[in-house]
Amino acid sequence: MGSVCREVVTVQLGHYANFVGTHWWNLQDASFCYDLELKNQCNEIRNDVLFREGLTQTGQQTYTPRLILMDVKGSLNTLKQDGCLYDDGKQDTALTWKGTVATHREEPVVKNPFLKDLDHRELYGDGDFQMQTLRDGNTGIPQVHVDNGLLELPRKVYRLETSVRVWSDFLRVHLHPRTISLIQQYNHDGETSRLEAFGQGRSLFKEPAFLDELEDRLHFYVEECDYLQGFQVLCDLQDGFSGVSSKVVEHLHDEYGRKGIFTWGLTPTLQPKRSVAKEVYRLINTVLGIVQLSSQSSLFCPLSLNSNLGRQTLPPTSFPHVNYDASLNYHTSALLATALESMTLPYRLHSASVTMSQLAEALTFSGRKVVTSWASVPFPMKDGDSLPDALCSYQAMAPWKPLSPCGGLKESRCFAQSVVLRGAEKQRHVSNLPPGTQPASILHTCTTEEVLGTFLHTLYPTALSDVQLVGSPCKVTAPYPQFFTPSVSRQGYLLDEPRPNETGKEQLVVAKADFWKAFSFCWGSMASSHIFWWPNPTHCHLASWAAPSRWHQPG
Repeated sequence: MGSVCREVVTVQLGHYANFVGTHWWNLQDASFCYDLELKNQCNEIRNDVLFREGLTQTGQQTYTPRLILMDVKGSLNTLKQDGCLYDDGKQDTALTWKGTVATHREEPVVKNPFLKDLDHRELYGDGDFQMQTLRDGNTGIPQVHVDNGLLELPRKVYRLETSVRVWSDFLRVHLHPRTISLIQQYNHDGETSRLEAFGQGRSLFKEPAFLDELEDRLHFYVEECDYLQGFQVLCDLQDGFSGVSSKVVEHLHDEYGRKGIFTWGLTPTLQPKRSVAKEVYRLINTVLGIVQLSSQSSLFCPLSLNSNLGRQTLPPTSFPHVNYDASLNYHTSALLATALESMTLPYRLHSASVTMSQLAEALTFSGRKVVTSWASVPFPMKDGDSLPDALCSYQAMAPWKPLSPCGGLKESRCFAQSVVLRGAEKQRHVSNLPPGTQPASILHTCTTEEVLGTFLHTLYPTALSDVQLVGSPCKVTAPYPQFFTPSVSRQGYLLDEPRPNETGKEQLVVAKADFWKAFSFCWGSMASSHIFWWPNPTHCHLASWAAPSRWHQPG
């Protein structure tokens, strides 16, 4: 099964969902390996699961997300709805009108520095801190170092906090012309014509043209897939897109019921002051969305840095080594996208032996499909330490924080969990103590797969668990926000001495775990560049489904 590319179609519905999705696609794009000699070594992730190859009208090869994206009018800013890949640059200037013609020109929107660099091909490689080597020294860009004819270019740091208004202001990947669908009846800005109610969203499906356009886009992506395994739906819960999403997922369930449907319900962290009526709308939209989406999805996970979805105001989730602004969607969506990049890895690897449907079947309980996720960003591993060294400090509690507004639910009630460790070098997975040294804990005596298994079995002795070790790091290059403290190195490890403020992070060690509650909640934890899944050392396989060998039942 691992040798077959099982494609996934992604659907993004709503403005905040597109913020998260934009960061997610950027993270994947930053991890692409274009060196043919190193490709097999540096990339364990099968990018063809979410991306598709194509050709432009001029025969240029393209690589774009297999994505359908919906938003309202005014949310694209400088981005063309059809993109620029298939634009031949020619405009038809022929006029057939014989009367007087008046021309009205609108001042173009000024692009931020990141988008300008993309347009002028001055952003090389992976962005913020990526060093690009060129054999041509005549580039017009300041030369830093020349060795054996290779020119290294300085890394550029972008501060986009004040210039990002919409998600398209920091999109670095090209989109297919069939990706973006705008709902023209509603506006992004202003006080009128807003998509604010659950019923407004559902009523859009009464218009035949709306449903026809959705089906046309779905068929375009689905029919070119050889082994479609399912759909990922990222959707807003707080506004009328909650209603749109419920109808879209209902349509997917009716048309592709045998495929996996993973739905991620997203909510911004801090929102501007609202009237009582609008606050009630938000609560109703959220409740109705969760009920409808969870009933039609294979799996439903609410994602937010909010501590709850009610009217009570509580501090947002905090991370020890991240200084993010909870009022900026640009910041909060980056953290959620990093988690999402980790949580979806089990069915996106070259070695993947599980599909979305199998994963959902194993991790849901008694038909209850709502799950929650937890994360550690970044994973608290010091530079030079091994994984047993890092985990020894967390014998009584896990190092991850909630990414789902789950109230007072406790991880100790975990029913089943999936854990991913990503980005740590293989030699760090086990103890690096010299031979003959007394081990500091039982973790220092474990083999590679047993370290996490022993740790998680101590915390969750009755939980069904799985572990995945992924060496490829999560590269947080431009335009990812640089909100990590100086105590985090450019490789994603914790430092004893803070790094200089002018340097940033290139990659993260991300640890992410999904815990699936006895009442079918999922708890996931992630660290900035590692993802880890835990195989229980008892090696007792589940019999309830065609489980891959790495799924084990606790002893």
